[in-house]
Amino acid sequence: MPAARVSSAVMTHPVRRAQAEELCARLGLGGLAMDPDPDGDPSALRTALVAWSRIAEGATHQLMIQDDVAAPRDLLDLVAHCADRFPDDALAYYTNWHARNGAAARLAALAGAGWVRAVPEEFTPTLAIVLPVALADAFRAYAGKTGERHDDEVMAAFLRQDGRRSALLAVPTVTEHTGTSSINGHAAQGVRKAVCPAGSDDARPALTRGWVLEELDWLPYMRYGAGFIRLPGQDATPDARSHFTWREALPRTGLTEELIQETARRERPEDTAAAVRKVFGESFADELWIHCLLLGRQAEAAARRHAPAAAGTPTATAGTPTATAGTPTAAEERLKAAAVSTVGVAGLSPERRPEVDQAHTELFSAYAWSAVRSGAALLDGAPADRR
Repeated sequence: MPAARVSSAVMTHPVRRAQAEELCARLGLGGLAMDPDPDGDPSALRTALVAWSRIAEGATHQLMIQDDVAAPRDLLDLVAHCADRFPDDALAYYTNWHARNGAAARLAALAGAGWVRAVPEEFTPTLAIVLPVALADAFRAYAGKTGERHDDEVMAAFLRQDGRRSALLAVPTVTEHTGTSSINGHAAQGVRKAVCPAGSDDARPALTRGWVLEELDWLPYMRYGAGFIRLPGQDATPDARSHFTWREALPRTGLTEELIQETARRERPEDTAAAVRKVFGESFADELWIHCLLLGRQAEAAARRHAPAAAGTPTATAGTPTATAGTPTAAEERLKAAAVSTVGVAGLSPERRPEVDQAHTELFSAYAWSAVRSGAALLDGAPADRR
């Protein structure tokens, strides 16, 4: 029995009341937090402040969850066990597949981590998030003074204050965003799904016992069909939210474009590349493979920092390309595969994501794995095993 006592609220709008009530009943949540001005200008923060005020007496933590979410029936129990483990942290149980934080969670999954520290300069994902009650009260006091309407942006700004740490992101994502509509004006972002979708049976060991990736070093990510790199310490510079292409940022990584291009010429499977190129274009095929190459390199580096004695050369098995502490379990292999399964579709521009079917997903996964394996091998200066 966890010691943490978690109360909860579902933030919603009258047009979504029925689905919010269904979610609340199915998960045994505390009740609805209704938009207090449903006819006013859209504002997620306005409703979030109601949700953060609905803390039950005696609770140690508050879960705020949005109404357009699918989640397992044991979510509250899982959240309580995680709150026991990280009693003072903001814990986010959903991360978008196309955000910088999504890239961080994907990298962490490949490295074998259960949690990753969010990049502080990006919005904090608030689709399903837990705060200790003292932090929730402090957030309400802080957010009530802002003119911002996006609660995820205000949460990130709040967590940057007074030496606080950014949220911990759950690497296996047990909550899923449903649909593409957005009361708060995010529909233009298109299909928005979880970066590493997982059932609670696979997620629970990672979340309750898995290690935390605290230091990201440089972070490869994709947006709108192109690859970028977040530089170390970028959040503390005037360029905190700037997007640097991988070519621009590469000199800060210790890698060279010559090495990247030579590895691509040597290791990229031409038949798979041609299939991706045929449907989604040459530029996207190139950018996706190089992004995954850099992702594999950084995931392997993170795994070695965590467990240097356990790290070894990558294998050709789709579920185990990077080193972890000991032999990966079947659940850990499924989490890595889930994270890689979303990298292709997430890297596309929003208008092209609806084109991706199951065959495309499988194609993207095979293509991505070839690059991830090659990236892991870059640390040893050896070609990937492509048997």
